Amino acid sequence: MTGTQGAGPGRGPAIRLRDASIGYGDVSIVAHVDLTVGHGEAVAVLGSNGSGKTTLARGLLGLAAVLDGEVEVLGAPVGRLPGPRGRVGYVPQRHTVSGAVPATVREVVGVGRLARLGLFRRLGPGDRSVVADAVAAVGLSDRMNDPVASLSGGQQRRVLVARALAAEPELLIMDEPTAGVDAASQEALAAVLADVSATGTTLAVVTHETGPLAGVLRRAVVVDHGRISYDGPLAGAEPGTGGHHHSDDPVEPEGRGYRLDQLRVTPDAARARLGGS
Repeated sequence: MTGTQGAGPGRGPAIRLRDASIGYGDVSIVAHVDLTVGHGEAVAVLGSNGSGKTTLARGLLGLAAVLDGEVEVLGAPVGRLPGPRGRVGYVPQRHTVSGAVPATVREVVGVGRLARLGLFRRLGPGDRSVVADAVAAVGLSDRMNDPVASLSGGQQRRVLVARALAAEPELLIMDEPTAGVDAASQEALAAVLADVSATGTTLAVVTHETGPLAGVLRRAVVVDHGRISYDGPLAGAEPGTGGHHHSDDPVEPEGRGYRLDQLRVTPDAARARLGGS
């Protein structure tokens, strides 16, 4: 089933799947799916536990294998180089930022900027400005130099969003961004995504509850037993397509895919590339 394309003349869609099967090893979790998402669309990916919705999103990121058919993101086939490096932002399902070495909000968000520059390039004044803007967008400017570990779970979730925004992505993929965070952080996130969507960034949000984001997400894609059972206006999605969320994916090893959960560097390396700030 294919939705509206919404792409301008001469410009392909942001996401295109043709008879695509996605899974792990040689096991398909999502099978024979057709889907087109135009640039600037804001789409909720819904489904019950084990439906395949998270696998679908991970297939777009190169974190699950494309076993058959075609999957293209921003005009490039997934898994082939050069891919759309830095043009796709990803907010993973995990709710908090973890790490063995303490890192500040500035440092964590700065890592997201490296997705545009590459791991070994130093951030310049313009990059640091983008990092500051991303932190401001999620309402944490006053915590810029605080250790991320000192923030609440909801605030840490917003740091992950800011890290993705620092790459200035054309496509932002989020996995359960409102799960497990407080109402204030959900409202803050909704406001951020409304602003991001207004700039023309394409949003694909895997979620089990659209309520906090109902004012932002306009289209729903419902995944059921590895197939798309509904593709249309959010208001037309059947109740009960969500439910309590658990990932429907096997645990994949780190280091696979072209986006993962942004580039990882130690805080010392981040400080060096942020110019010692």
